[in-house]
Amino acid sequence: MSGDGDNGARAAGTAGDEPRDIGGAAGEGTNAAGGAGSGGPGSGGPGNGARGKGARGDGAPGDDVRGGGASGGAAGDAAGATDTGTAARLQKLFEGHRLTPTQRRIAHCMVRRAADAPFLSSVELAELAGVSQPSVTRFAVALGFDGYPALRRHLREVAPTDRSGDTGSANEYQQAVQAEIDNLRRLAAAFADPSPVIEAGRLLAASRPLPVLGLRAATAQAAGFSYFARKVHPDVRLLDEGGTMLTDRIDAAVRAGADALLCFALPRHPREVVDALDYARTAGLTVVTVADSAFAPVAHHTDLLLPAPVGTGLAFDTACAPMLLGRVLLEAMCDALPDAQARLEQFDAGAAARGLFVE
Repeated sequence: MSGDGDNGARAAGTAGDEPRDIGGAAGEGTNAAGGAGSGGPGSGGPGNGARGKGARGDGAPGDDVRGGGASGGAAGDAAGATDTGTAARLQKLFEGHRLTPTQRRIAHCMVRRAADAPFLSSVELAELAGVSQPSVTRFAVALGFDGYPALRRHLREVAPTDRSGDTGSANEYQQAVQAEIDNLRRLAAAFADPSPVIEAGRLLAASRPLPVLGLRAATAQAAGFSYFARKVHPDVRLLDEGGTMLTDRIDAAVRAGADALLCFALPRHPREVVDALDYARTAGLTVVTVADSAFAPVAHHTDLLLPAPVGTGLAFDTACAPMLLGRVLLEAMCDALPDAQARLEQFDAGAAARGLFVE
């Protein structure tokens, strides 16, 4: 951990501003990152993040998987790097365009299927995204192309075309692990520009108290962050229950001096989270959000968006990348807290005196 940080840094976004993010386009969010198939056919049923096996609109088992077991290791590494680069190029292509909610759903699907995007027909892409084929055509035109064939030609020109990786040798569980590895690669690529995470760390360190919001599937992420953050931050308040008390607790944090709120938002996105973020911004808080995508429904309700993809290969979503991003945020926050190391040492001394741990 480094020394004193600029705790006074603030996000420039105000209500209505486009959120900044790492590794993704900014803009108004939709339920693109909700159930599988981005809200179209094959969406997960009731229950946060649930995915019906064999009915994933954003890709059947085997998508983005390269090589299973030891024999597929080298191929998996190479393909993962290829997928990461393709996803980054797609994100860059979408940046700066004002897309409709339907078009953002298509964009989200293409990023999730980055390796296959240059080879999908308009009908296939429409089915995967849960939209109509004419919507895919209008999406291509919105990006400045004459039509979808021109967009696909462009993607083939700028993206590697080697699809020879072995996608059939891994079982369902290996595929899910490989998909998470690919998600972590994308997150690592996003950290090529660490400035958004550094700024977020400064915002969180400066807020006294620091409210941390996470409902339903995101509760575990918010609770884990809060547990560790309390060791270095003097006042962390976990907001993990919805209902009418949620706004009361946001009000209480504002009255106590809070000026920033951290939110973990994962699919399926509860409406309460969107409403709470709107309320928090109206109350004067700067909102930092860890979400599964730059196209998530919370994007337009956030001042600083930090996307980290989730895995959808199993019956329930896997969130290794959002969890790791939370730990990176903790590191950035520690770097901005001049007394963080002293607090950690004080905790360790107290834990040793009490015999708290068995190690």
